[in-house]
Amino acid sequence: MTTTSSLIELTKRSHDIAPLKPPVDPASLHHATLLELPDFRRIPAYADVTDEQFMDHRWQAKKSITRPDKLLDTLRGMVSDDFIRDATEGFARAPMSVRVSPYMLSLIDWNDPYGDPLRTQFIPLASRFLPDHPKLGLDSLHERADAPVPGLTHRYADKALFLPLDTCPVYCRFCTRSYAVGIDTEEVEKTHFKVDEERWKRAYAYIASRPELEDIVVSGGDAYNLRPEQLGAIGETLLRMPNIQRIRLATKGPAVMPQKILTDDEWIDAVTRTVELGRKLHKEVVIHTHFNHPNEITGITRDAMNKLFERGITVRNQSVLQRGVNDTPETMKLLVKRLGHVHVHPYYVYIHDLVRGVEDLRTTLATGLTIEKHVRGSTAGFNTPTFVVDAPGGGGKRDAHSFEHYDRTTGISVFEAPSVKPGQRYTYFDPIDQLPPEGRARWADPAEHQKMIDEALYASR
Repeated sequence: MTTTSSLIELTKRSHDIAPLKPPVDPASLHHATLLELPDFRRIPAYADVTDEQFMDHRWQAKKSITRPDKLLDTLRGMVSDDFIRDATEGFARAPMSVRVSPYMLSLIDWNDPYGDPLRTQFIPLASRFLPDHPKLGLDSLHERADAPVPGLTHRYADKALFLPLDTCPVYCRFCTRSYAVGIDTEEVEKTHFKVDEERWKRAYAYIASRPELEDIVVSGGDAYNLRPEQLGAIGETLLRMPNIQRIRLATKGPAVMPQKILTDDEWIDAVTRTVELGRKLHKEVVIHTHFNHPNEITGITRDAMNKLFERGITVRNQSVLQRGVNDTPETMKLLVKRLGHVHVHPYYVYIHDLVRGVEDLRTTLATGLTIEKHVRGSTAGFNTPTFVVDAPGGGGKRDAHSFEHYDRTTGISVFEAPSVKPGQRYTYFDPIDQLPPEGRARWADPAEHQKMIDEALYASR
């Protein structure tokens, strides 16, 4: 056993060792320095809220804001009238409905709302809008085209995506599934996947009929919004199928409302029972979550993740690369290190999908490649995320480096997915405003669009 005296002795001996590198000042380890509790009372609407209320998941859910006008009323006096007008017009043009938790609002720097990376993800501003890319579609990943029954996408040979519901604890502007998630907006009439056990049974029947299916992602929407009995029933139904070996519970919740893990005993116990049943059956059940910026990780996050860690629950993270949020090597490295610090494994970083209404958030493939180069080697390999392009048109996730061809002038990259859809090629498109003048000029001429695509496909042969 290591005692205090032995540690002191080790420290003394370390002074006799000639270091290959100078020791690091602990104060420089920013990934380990967390904001313990947000200063939520600086928001006038929460001035009289107690710590106990703020830490209660029921209060967080009840006070989550679902109307643009109510959200902006909450901010009056903290931001300028110009910002209020900008956001009001932004919400009117956004394809995604609004839902923001008090926890998220408390983490935003309202002294700099235009520059804050968390505001950027949840509150659209008309002044930042850019025209959608000409090749963008509402369901750019063709999830519905690969759906044998409503709410179940079967694209990869051994994996399926199950969408038991279409609501989330918050709604992200950049959501790939904006065709279905949330309520209808002025811009989009949604394809809804409401909780419906008959629809679920059709999905179960399909899954059970396909022996090649081993891996099910339970998403939506968001598994956070399933009631404990619903989550338990879904988990047990899938785990009892002989072909299913792995389940992933997908949720944004730990990033936007970690209080639920700490105070909703019934829900976390349902997750734990599902994980334990899986372990008993020699099957894996894990949580996949979604942090995008190091400021989203607080002392509350750490406590919530420690609770999951104590229960033996694995948590992996999938980030989305976004302009003005995490598109610098420094920010991404800090995010990756901080995730590892709270026992969350960085798994994927997505090059931003082609999503309606958020062209201002997209970056180029080249940006992702540069950031990946800096992230790799900054921490252990098992905590280093893979940067991927989810190929538009249903090609699935491709390593960002694995393109067959990439023209940085036109911004067109070409990918193959031989184990998903052999013989097909898929094109990804960089945001036009990030291209050099020659590329922007060609995209300004509709007659050039197909020519550029044909050139890229020819060059990729």
